[in-house]
Amino acid sequence: MADIDAVIASKPKRRRWWFLVIGVAAVAAIVLGVLGATGAFTRTDAPKDLRGNPVQYDPDATPNPRASAVPSGHGRFVAKSVNLNVPLGALDATDGVVTPPGFTSAYLIRNYGVDPSRAGLGAVYVVMHSLRNGAIGPGNALIDVDKERAKIRKGATITVDDVTYTVTGTEAVTKTQLPSSKIWSAGRNQLVVITCLQRPQGGPSIDNIVITATRST
Repeated sequence: MADIDAVIASKPKRRRWWFLVIGVAAVAAIVLGVLGATGAFTRTDAPKDLRGNPVQYDPDATPNPRASAVPSGHGRFVAKSVNLNVPLGALDATDGVVTPPGFTSAYLIRNYGVDPSRAGLGAVYVVMHSLRNGAIGPGNALIDVDKERAKIRKGATITVDDVTYTVTGTEAVTKTQLPSSKIWSAGRNQLVVITCLQRPQGGPSIDNIVITATRST
């Protein structure tokens, strides 16, 4: 199963965004309430994980059409050190909620931070799902479930739509702490990636992994 939800503090306008991410990428703060499970049903239109297995949404976690989400079209999200290379999509926060519609892409938040092509003007924020119960989402490559920490390490590179960043730090942040986290005041040429930290014992995620990086190219 997977779950991702979080409330985050906004920067300039003091707005507050809630991230409801399906899968197991946990953006922390709200009550990431999205669950996903493989083999839960056989509908041909069910969302799929990176292995092509069906994933089920948690109750009340259906993506909002008004977010105008697209699973690709913005290049790729690549973290070579953990063998992650997936499409980079985009979506809008809608009514303070972000609900990525798929389990095989990373997603830029259009109306929070900046696009990678404008990295010199602000921070780039990316969210993605991680999954549990045997399902695999992009975020699974970034987390070490057994050790309850990030798998990607400091000094590794992440490329977001042809802009390369070097990881400067990783941390686990509880969902309740995320709204007031310093990550929302990230500045120019910074990258912030958020995904759910799955639990070794299973069950809904209660923490998020936050990866910060600085532009290197």
